[in-house]
Amino acid sequence: MTCRDRCVPQFLSKLALHRRPEPLALMEAIVDHVAAHLAQALEGERFKPLGMATGRTMEPFYEALIQRLVAWPIPQLEQLKRCWLSFNLDEYVGLSSGDNRSFAAYMDAQLGCHLDLSPCQLQLPDGTAKDPAEEAQRYGSALQKAGGIGLQLLGLGGNGHVGFNEPPSQPSSRCRVVTLQRATRIQNASAFGGSPDRVPEQAITLGLDEILAAEEIHLIVTGAAKAEILRTALLDPCSAEVPASWLQRHSRVHVWVDDAACAHLPLLS
Repeated sequence: MTCRDRCVPQFLSKLALHRRPEPLALMEAIVDHVAAHLAQALEGERFKPLGMATGRTMEPFYEALIQRLVAWPIPQLEQLKRCWLSFNLDEYVGLSSGDNRSFAAYMDAQLGCHLDLSPCQLQLPDGTAKDPAEEAQRYGSALQKAGGIGLQLLGLGGNGHVGFNEPPSQPSSRCRVVTLQRATRIQNASAFGGSPDRVPEQAITLGLDEILAAEEIHLIVTGAAKAEILRTALLDPCSAEVPASWLQRHSRVHVWVDDAACAHLPLLS
């Protein structure tokens, strides 16, 4: 399945691009939007699960979000804590939630412990499940039963992946076990003592089908190293070889970039 070139300008016309000079200013802008989204959801009693992401790019986001939320009036903050439900994109196969290299441990350190959220409020796949494929089906079903994602946060992999949807990935792909490419293991090696060989070979990830079903999607990209793959994902026709390009099919995509990541987007700068 591919999009024709004529689809690309149509996508750009509905894309919301948010640009800031450097990452910290960018994260503050994202937090402005997310905090407003949360406040509106609470006021309207329409709190849909959040789709959460991990990685170095997201660390300053969570720091800024916590600072913002703890400044809320106590009754509003307590209401948020009671309503909170989020589903992370992925987890490594073979790592328990108690392993500090797991995404479960990351989410507890970055968010859960600051807001006193229970593990059941921060949903992730079980990396130690006896049958990872069965766990992927269970996790996808749990998300569907919870009503799907309202606001989805995404990072962008150097090979164009979102979540751990490695190329090639079709938009119909659902939650599943994936084998991580060498480039991805290199990119994530810092959490494993700098050794790509110590990064697990497999992960459970939400598929593009679940991601594209979110009500709104926020793609966060920083740094010059991601500039060319971002250009490819946004300006070239959709392709399974660049999984992030399927975001062109969604009607409510926000792209958050710093100046370095935006360097190869002359039409948007």
